[in-house]
Amino acid sequence: MKKILTVFALEEETQNLFANTNIIYTGVGKVNASYSLTKAILQNRPDVIINLGTAGSKNFNYGQMVLCEKFIQRDMNATVFGYENFVTPSDSTPQILEIPSPISQLFQNKGTCGTGDSFETKITGNELYNVVDMEGFALAKVAFLENIPFICVKFVSDGANDEAPSIWSEALKIGAERMRESYNLIVKNLQ
Repeated sequence: MKKILTVFALEEETQNLFANTNIIYTGVGKVNASYSLTKAILQNRPDVIINLGTAGSKNFNYGQMVLCEKFIQRDMNATVFGYENFVTPSDSTPQILEIPSPISQLFQNKGTCGTGDSFETKITGNELYNVVDMEGFALAKVAFLENIPFICVKFVSDGANDEAPSIWSEALKIGAERMRESYNLIVKNLQ
């Protein structure tokens, strides 16, 4: 049986539906996500990491589950030094970090996750990414660097617009239920 580590940013995203799982809550943002996941890996190295959580999108509809296999650090901008947008200076990580999922066939909706340390309310739908969150890229990069299979599934909780903050909190219950269904499906197919 594979040792699975389940990762959420916030406990309220689970709505108490993830009892009896090996779970960590990272807190919000890339720094918290990186630190919490690295610490968990050092304490008890998992065979696979499953990140579930809410995300905004203009390209996917509210309530859809999206498997993210590509990740961009949407707030990294060192273009004044000649780097392409989203590229971290002196870092070999590509602009778009691609991590093929071992359960790709289970999800119809595939996304590119744009991660930043801001709650996005101005996405246009024309970006290089079609889902926005605040932890995905950081988690994906840590898993990539540690050579641990990474699965990232996001519940589209809002349209990443001016209504996003109020809609997000209302979406938590249905989001947790859909994330639990997805989690059960993933775990069944990993065994």
